[in-house]
Order: sequence, then structure tokens, then C-alpha cells
Amino acid sequence: MPVDLSDESRYDRARLRQWARGRARSAGVDRRDLLRLFAAGAAAGALTAGASGPAGAASAHGAPDAAAPGPGSGPARAAAPVAPPGIVKPLPPELFTVRGTNAETNFAALRGTGPLTPVDRFFVRNHTTTPRVEAAGWRLNVWGDGLAAGPVEFSYDRLRSLPAVERTLFIECAGNGRSFYTTQQGQQVTGTAWTLGAIGSARWRGARLSDVLRRAGVTRAAVDVLPRGLDDEVVANGVNLGRVRRPLPVSKALDDVILAYEMNGGPLPPDHGGPVRVVVPDWIGISSIKWVGDIEVSAQPLYSPWNTDLYRLFGPDQPAEGSAPLTRQTLKSAFELELGASVPVHRTRLLTGRSWSGAAPVHRVEVSTDGGARWQRARLHDAPRRGGWVRWSLPWTPRTTGAAALLARATDAGGRTQPATAAYNTQGYLFDAVVRHPVTVV
Repeated sequence: MPVDLSDESRYDRARLRQWARGRARSAGVDRRDLLRLFAAGAAAGALTAGASGPAGAASAHGAPDAAAPGPGSGPARAAAPVAPPGIVKPLPPELFTVRGTNAETNFAALRGTGPLTPVDRFFVRNHTTTPRVEAAGWRLNVWGDGLAAGPVEFSYDRLRSLPAVERTLFIECAGNGRSFYTTQQGQQVTGTAWTLGAIGSARWRGARLSDVLRRAGVTRAAVDVLPRGLDDEVVANGVNLGRVRRPLPVSKALDDVILAYEMNGGPLPPDHGGPVRVVVPDWIGISSIKWVGDIEVSAQPLYSPWNTDLYRLFGPDQPAEGSAPLTRQTLKSAFELELGASVPVHRTRLLTGRSWSGAAPVHRVEVSTDGGARWQRARLHDAPRRGGWVRWSLPWTPRTTGAAALLARATDAGGRTQPATAAYNTQGYLFDAVVRHPVTVV
């Protein structure tokens, strides 16, 4: 029987034991190769991935693919609007910072945009390149020994004929905020040096994954559901890992997961997974597989590289074998202001920003304009709700010139408050500490 997701850690611990004892099946990769990658991750927490497609060096959604900056260095910024190969939409430098094969939203560009992230400034996380898949020719193959009969195929029209659901949800890379492990905590990590712009919130419309699974004949024997993308295969350390895929417990798949075909009222764009992608509320972005093309429903626990070596925590404060695979996102806050911005003295400025949590609605945000000595409660502009962020504001009149640090910290309905320091892990996942946002008062 599926494990009750009211205790996700129980599911994770069970899967980790099954993998260690050889009772879980490697989906599409030889177990010896997975064990080699698994051991490398436990020892160093680093994986350098190369794409087999024309993009060159690349990585999985949120996987390490570029070194983080050294201590004291600032966030990398693109000097010119040079698009990485394989991203379709324009990436003007005022909206994006290009990071390898990815494009990070400049958080200041969200000021005044409302609760939804416009498609033209929604971040892009590619492990290879954006494929161009036409809706008319798209097919979803649902198969596996967790079904009552053989494979079942869904066309785009058949998927759209199912009852539709529409939800506003954020998708966030597990490595969002990674660069602050180095620049703020002085700790070296591997991976793309995101600041806080590897997140976007959109109104997704699509079919419930549960409806698709039930029409395909899911049985009580099913334990894992494995969506797989249609983008290029990923090669890492000489091992072909295949296409990006990461299993979900069947209880999560039957709960609130969406197969989305619309984003903010229009057809799902190519860079964001069109024609159809998985959207998994509250969980790290790798779970929301883009360009989904097939789904395996398994009566055995499944493992892929994206929940063995990647998207687990390694480091001195973690278990020797690494943590259980990551599921829920963490708690963060960000100012809608350029890092290092200049602000005039004696002039009132309305500070704005956003806070979000994968565990519970954010219900309080506090802001400090003096480096953390004193805190003021910010005004919230959205009703706190699960799966979304809240916008907030606070007026500030700086009284003296010079360098200053702005801080914002959120508290969610579960009682979690952003800490002063994030727990270290070598791959730089789930940074949740209060970010010191530098400005200069002139």
C-alpha cells in the first residue's frame, strides 16, 4: 500500500532503505553505474554533466553545472543579451541573467508585475536544450506493471477532453539561492550560482494526473509513478543517464499533481515544457518534469539519477550515505531590488518583495533596514495560501549615506521562520537563510 504522505520523511526513509538493500529498481540506468554515481556524490557531492545534444555542457533541472563564485565575489551577471543555445524566448539582460544553459529571472524585474510571473520573465532551467514538440503529434504513453492492463496512450486532444483544473503555483529550482552559501556563508558548493531568481509563479491549467492514472488502470499494487521528459539524454561522468525523470510516490501522484497544457491563460510555451508538463505543488522543481512524454507506473520502488546522486544532501552534517531524496521546497524571501542598488538618502522609498514556502502559507514578513539590528513587520498584499507567494512592502527613509544591508525574513503558518544560517550541503540545495541584500545610500 502507498505510504501516507502526511509523513513524507517516512516515504523517503523507506525508499532509501530499499535502494541500499537492492530492493528498488534502477529505471533506465544500470545499477552498477548508479552506484558509482551514488558513491561519487556521497564522497564529493559533485556531478559535472554533459549533454549529448548540441547544447554542450549541461545538467539536469537544478543539477550542478557551473561552479559557484568564490567567497566575497558578487553574483555573476550577463554583460550582454547572449542567449545560451537551446532557449527559444528572448533573454534581455534587464530581465534575465544567463547562467550556462539556464536563464535566471532578475528579481527586480518582478516589481509591479502582480502575483503571476509573466511568461517573458519566467526563469528557464534546461538540462540540455528546449525541444520543439508540436501538440498535434504529442503522445503520452502510460505503462508499467502497476497498471491492470497494457500501455494506454493519450493524445493532446484526449488529455484536454478530461476535466480541467486550474491552480496558481510556484515552481522553484532546488538550487535557488545557492550562491549565498559562498558569498554569505563562505562555503564552497557545486552547481549553478543562482541568486533568488530561479522561481516563478504561474496559473497552470491542465488535467489531474490522478484522472490519467485511473483511466490507464492504476492498481493498488502501484507504489511509484515515473514521468519522463522528451528532451535530450544527459551524459554524466561517462554514463548515459537517459532523459530526465524522477519518481513520485503514487499517493502524491494521485493527490494534487497536474499535467499542465496552459500557462497564464495561453498554451504552454516550449521553454516551460510545452505542449505538456508535470506540475507538482510545493516540491522541488526537478519533480515538475517538462515536455513529459511517458509515465511509468511501477509496482516496485524506482530510483533514477535524479534521486540518488542528485537532489539529496551530502556534507559533513549529513548522514554518511547522504540524506533521503528531497521533496518539499523551503522558505525564502527576496527584495524586488537590484543587488548593490544605489538609493538616495533622506528620500522615502517603498521597499517591495516576495516570500514563499513549500510547507505552509507565509503569514508574516519582517524587514530590517539596519543589517538586522531592528525588525519591522511588512504589509502583505496577498492572502496567504498554499503553493503561492505573498507580495509585501515597507516604506524606508535612509538617514545616513554609505553601505547598508536590507534583510527580509518570512514565517509560515507551520511556525517555520527563516534562519540566520542555512544548513550546509555540498551541492548547495535548499538555501533558506535570511539574505543580506546590499545597497549603497548616496
